[in-house]
Amino acid sequence: MQTVNVRLAHETDASSVAKILRATGWFEHLAAEAAVETESRIKRHIGLCRSDDSHSVYVAENEDGIVVGYASVHWLPYLFLSGPEGYISELFVDETHRGKRIGKMLLEAIVYEAKTRGCSRLMLITSRNRESYKRKFYSKQGWAERDGMANFVFKI
Repeated sequence: MQTVNVRLAHETDASSVAKILRATGWFEHLAAEAAVETESRIKRHIGLCRSDDSHSVYVAENEDGIVVGYASVHWLPYLFLSGPEGYISELFVDETHRGKRIGKMLLEAIVYEAKTRGCSRLMLITSRNRESYKRKFYSKQGWAERDGMANFVFKI
């Protein structure tokens, strides 16, 4: 089994993250734009996330220094909770590296940071159509699916 290192992302990781995202084929808007545009946006967003303490982006790199997965988390101060909530907005692993505990390691890094920050809970949303949901990836990591909650989106 290859060694994987999970660390905070840098702007120099933008190309690798863009490659992982574009390879999924899940996002029509990414397919419609040039790869350099995707990379530029991701670089800018990683920079924004690194500019203050309210976001963290982690990458998982193999022993060859190749980024094979990443996760983004946003630390939200809810007034009704005793501590912030961490919202995991993205967790992607390169298709050829799935099933090698990389997603688990990314989640573990986020859980560790959440505990360090005194968070009350972590939250994420995933599609029931995704393979990770069908394999019960999150429930196997100790996550519980909410009953009776609806997820709404307002497109701008």
